[in-house]
Amino acid sequence: MLCGCTTTGFNARAITWKTYNNYRYSFEFPYPSNWISLPTPENDDGIAFVSPHHNSVVIRGWASHQIPDTITDGKGKINSNFRTTQGISGVLVVEVNQQISSMTLTLTQGQMQYYWQGQSDSQEFQDYYRLFYYIAQQYRIPKS
Repeated sequence: MLCGCTTTGFNARAITWKTYNNYRYSFEFPYPSNWISLPTPENDDGIAFVSPHHNSVVIRGWASHQIPDTITDGKGKINSNFRTTQGISGVLVVEVNQQISSMTLTLTQGQMQYYWQGQSDSQEFQDYYRLFYYIAQQYRIPKS
């Protein structure tokens, strides 16, 4: 269903970027500078940004001390299918549904779990896939 969805042809240099830094959990990721931040949660575990062109297009990053059930191989190891440019392995899940589609990255380090997600209306998901993938690649966490 997502044939041809790669970062080929995506020009990150054509976008003006800002970087969100979460000081509580020490993660960061780039976002387009014209995107609008939503109010941050009181616990400061992350943030969400909305596209100025489509309010259904949202990117968010957050972290948690508690590790929920992870995708494992039965031996307690995570089945990684993705690597950030920082060299951290994680799990990238793309869900294409009738109304909303999303890309969610999960990175685990020690007792921390880090997340990044991009979502849009399913009709527009192919337009944002390359952007979401690029941002997921740039997500940075503290190295162990």
